[in-house]
Amino acid sequence: MIDRRSLCLGGAALAGCATTRIAPAEPEGPLLFAYFSTGKGEADGLKLAVSEDGFAFRTLGGGKPYLVPQVGEKKLLRDPFLWRGEGVDAPWHCVWTTAWEGVTIGHATTRDFVTWTPQRAIPVMASVPGTRNCWAPEAIFDPATRRTVIFWSSTVTGRFAETAGTSEGGYNHRLWYTTTADFESFAPPQVLYDPGFSVIDGTFAPAPDGGLWLVVKDETVEPPRKWLRAASARSPIGPFASLGEPFTASWVEGPMTARIGEDLVCYYDVYRDGRWGAKSTRDMATWQDVSDRLAMPQGARHGSLVRIDRKMLGALEA
Repeated sequence: MIDRRSLCLGGAALAGCATTRIAPAEPEGPLLFAYFSTGKGEADGLKLAVSEDGFAFRTLGGGKPYLVPQVGEKKLLRDPFLWRGEGVDAPWHCVWTTAWEGVTIGHATTRDFVTWTPQRAIPVMASVPGTRNCWAPEAIFDPATRRTVIFWSSTVTGRFAETAGTSEGGYNHRLWYTTTADFESFAPPQVLYDPGFSVIDGTFAPAPDGGLWLVVKDETVEPPRKWLRAASARSPIGPFASLGEPFTASWVEGPMTARIGEDLVCYYDVYRDGRWGAKSTRDMATWQDVSDRLAMPQGARHGSLVRIDRKMLGALEA
């Protein structure tokens, strides 16, 4: 089953769930923020920060990388996503974007965020001719199949001609996915989500009724949308309900969420302004802007959030 103690993924208001209330959260440990930074940071590697209240984040390790990228077409580390595997003593996994153009994603595991297994470039889209990119991979365990679903955004030349040219650089993304039981063999990639527009930065959040929400970024550049919307889902591979209305302004990306008390807080990278924004909700319909409470690490970009215990935090601080 999904470990709700450590699952801090993206979430948003969605159609058909306007009256759903978010149950009060149980007491939890600190929030660990995994991110990359701008400029050379995407080659430097995985950075970590921590927050006690979910708003003020302090950098760990003096801002030095905890995982230096060594694999993939360009050996970058962008958009890191952390999650914990299934089982009492399961390791933490990290997947990331390895290049602007290519067919691989990066993967490694750790038990302490300091020592990592050898990195791998998983060629998730190598079997799909015309693939240009694999961006912002994430993962979620599917209890129905007992397999991990890994998903990302890709543009495949010649696919989805109806929206060709609607994103910068000729990109025309959809969400794709593969599944694995052991991280050694992977199912052939398939389209996970086609909302009828170019879409990136998909992420899941658990719903109080046991379902899921999928939040995505509409990448349409003209007229500019570039905002976040969400839909309910019965499982990590659908089916998906209709998308709700946008709940952010345009020109944002990289959504991630955490439960703070009775609120669900959705954080996002306001990348044109070089800052972060955040909104909170208790009913998935009405959102309050809480951006003025945020204090994020300098230069932090698209990342992910997980809960850790204080023993783990003490080790990282030491």
